[in-house]
Amino acid sequence: MELQVRLSRQATGCGSRRLARLAPAILGLALLAGPAAAQGRLEARYTMTLAGLPIGQGTWVIDISDSQYSSAASGGTIGLLRTFTGGEGKTAAQGTWQAGRPLVSTYAATIKSSKKTDEIRLTVQNGKVKDLTLNPPRDADPERVPVTEEAQRGVLDPMTASIVRTTGNGNPLAPEACQRTLAVFDGRLRYDLQLAFKRMDKVKADKGYEGPVLVCAVYFTPVAGHIPSRAAIKYMSKLRDIEVWLAPIAGTRFLVPFRVAGPTPVGTAVLEADQFVAVAVPPKEAAKTPDRTPPTKASATESKPQ
Repeated sequence: MELQVRLSRQATGCGSRRLARLAPAILGLALLAGPAAAQGRLEARYTMTLAGLPIGQGTWVIDISDSQYSSAASGGTIGLLRTFTGGEGKTAAQGTWQAGRPLVSTYAATIKSSKKTDEIRLTVQNGKVKDLTLNPPRDADPERVPVTEEAQRGVLDPMTASIVRTTGNGNPLAPEACQRTLAVFDGRLRYDLQLAFKRMDKVKADKGYEGPVLVCAVYFTPVAGHIPSRAAIKYMSKLRDIEVWLAPIAGTRFLVPFRVAGPTPVGTAVLEADQFVAVAVPPKEAAKTPDRTPPTKASATESKPQ
């Protein structure tokens, strides 16, 4: 549910488009190596609050099979915040994997406010960026850390990074699922997210899942594409109180965010599912899952050379 955090940046006072883009991977956090999992589907609805006040709503749908996946989210600001910003957006990704690792993924995001539209189209193959389109293009700020070819290797797009794959045959809600560092690239910002186990907890959605969740701490480190002097980057880099609560997709070894919480200068921001319906899907039905990724065409673009 990255776009909810992105759309709420106007209310926090610490947001920039670069900072807001780290949300997809904070919300969900890795695709791990391991044998093929069963097939499943998640339909979730989330509400975002800031200092206890609702500021955004959105939906998230994930379809997973043994060899491919698709993930799509959409939402917007609500209440008084919508009056001032009119924010809305959608993000999606689809891809294939082999031996439990992402092979090829395509990612698309469109975020609109009352003053600006931001579009990103990104393809990652074997961990390396193969194609990138940005609208508007990157600015030429001399303080911005360049996004080099090296910085675009060994990375995950944000939505692919929003699906946690666990190995083995035991309980997928194991502390080891939190112990990792993720290299994420969203088309503009390259950053690392270090995860660490904090505790186990329990949740109950208004509709759907009720049960245990894995709570991980999340630490943000910018790598490229950012301006080091920006207050938002400095603020996020120092945070030690961000948490993501991971819940299972029924019948699989995949975990996805149920809740994300962290401090802002104006109060705690919380993104939490009020609907979290996850079901196992028979193989034949999963094979018919439609392509949910938006078209890859964008105008007035910046494209990565081939």
